[in-house]
Amino acid sequence: MTLIKKVLIGLGGLVVLAGLGLGGFVFVHTSAYDASLEKVYDVPVRPIERSTDPAVLARGDHLAHSMVPCAASDCHGKDLGGGKTTEIGPIGTLSAPNITSAGLGAVYNDGELARIIIHGVKKDGRSVRFMSAHEFNFISDADLAAVISYVRTVPPVSRANGPLHIGTLGKILDRLDMIPIDIARRIDHAKVEKAPPPTPTAAYGRYIARLCTGCHGNNLSGGPIPGAPPEMAIPLNLTPHATGLKGFTLEEFTKVLKEGRRKDGRKLDAMMPVEAFGQFDAIEMQALYSHLMTLPPREFGGR
Repeated sequence: MTLIKKVLIGLGGLVVLAGLGLGGFVFVHTSAYDASLEKVYDVPVRPIERSTDPAVLARGDHLAHSMVPCAASDCHGKDLGGGKTTEIGPIGTLSAPNITSAGLGAVYNDGELARIIIHGVKKDGRSVRFMSAHEFNFISDADLAAVISYVRTVPPVSRANGPLHIGTLGKILDRLDMIPIDIARRIDHAKVEKAPPPTPTAAYGRYIARLCTGCHGNNLSGGPIPGAPPEMAIPLNLTPHATGLKGFTLEEFTKVLKEGRRKDGRKLDAMMPVEAFGQFDAIEMQALYSHLMTLPPREFGGR
């Protein structure tokens, strides 16, 4: 056998081995994802005292449009009849369902709604997908009841649910903890951490900042979302680094969130949930800003 043939055979063997290794990697992670989605969580449904108090409903309205953004277009929609469909390349296709009384709202009782909001656990005991319960489940029991009370006042909407499909890449990225899809496994159901009462402090802002981690990363320093298609926006740096929020005043920060424009006037990408976060009240804006200013300055891209 000539040297060239030996080299070619050797290279062919390496290609086969690499293919087998990749195939095994994909199989292990997709199987783990599928098994996790089949897990039934033993999280009890507890009673929720719904209210018709105008002040409670107003609080629920505010939260549903801001910190628990179920009424955002990218979530369940302004009328809660189902949000818009988002294609994320090989990661999957996402659509939040209709949760009015003409949709899933008729299927879930108040306690089951509370469980899915706080624990990410559906009516059948399995994990919800992509709903960011792990980011906003810090809300108090009073705020939880306010949100549910408000949702129950929204008129029924007769609209079919859009598609929800998670591709192989999405499953792998979930298991690698790069993108949160399988939500219930990310929550400590025995002890859900609760925020202190709302105050304009960094201590409270630390909880609000959890809403930013899904896009900007756990370090909040931004950078490309792993596996996202190239046309998807790249989240910015939210730390007080020169490539991020260094030098921002509270007024400038608030203006960015409310108007959806950078300091230089450029419009933020539509992926940024200005529709929800722009409705933070003065306490929430100050708290979030205060927390972000306490973060270690990190160079852009560290997520």
